[in-house]
Amino acid sequence: MVKKKASGRRTRRTHNPAFKARVALAALREDRTLAELCQQFELHPNQISEWKKQLLERAAEVFDGGGPSEQVNLVPLHAKIGQLALENDFLESALTKAGLLSAKP
Repeated sequence: MVKKKASGRRTRRTHNPAFKARVALAALREDRTLAELCQQFELHPNQISEWKKQLLERAAEVFDGGGPSEQVNLVPLHAKIGQLALENDFLESALTKAGLLSAKP
C-alpha cells in the first residue's frame, strides 16, 4: 500500500542502488513493455527511462580501472623468492650429506 498525503499525492520514496539497477536491467532486457515495468515496480515511465539511460551511460565505469589501484613493488618479492630458493638448496644438500635425504635422480 502506498502512503498518500492529505492532498492525494504520494509521499516521496527513495530507492537503493540495487533496486535501481534491477529496474534498469529489466528495462534493457526489453522483454516487457514500459507500461508493464511501471506496474511491476510502481514507478513512473520517466523514472525507468532515466535509470536505463544512466545505466547505459555509466556501464563503462564498471570496467574502468579493473586492475590493482596501486603498483606492487616486485623487488622485495623477488629477493624473498631468491632467499627461500637458496635456503631450500642449502637444506637439501645438508640433508643429503647427512644421509637423511636421497640424492636427486
